[in-house]
Amino acid sequence: MSSLSRDEVARVAGLARIDLTTEELDRLAGELDVIVESVARVSEVATPDVPATSHPLPMTNVFRPDVPEQPLTQAQALSGAPASEDGKFLVPQILGEE
Repeated sequence: MSSLSRDEVARVAGLARIDLTTEELDRLAGELDVIVESVARVSEVATPDVPATSHPLPMTNVFRPDVPEQPLTQAQALSGAPASEDGKFLVPQILGEE
């Protein structure tokens, strides 16, 4: 696989509207080249007989089942509020509007 040139990195940075210095372009060209080579190496190993995985270990659900329950009444919902008025939560005014 061909290595990424400094000019290719500069072109992509320009498309992304990222202003990079000369030193950053040189450094990123080397770093991105290592990443591209690593992906190519993994692609060589990924054969049809190797199943695709998103996690190395099997995942299990640790949450309880989602079972519908009775909702709180308005009084129950407002019972823990510091202040309420006309069946609504009362909060401090922050915009200075009347």
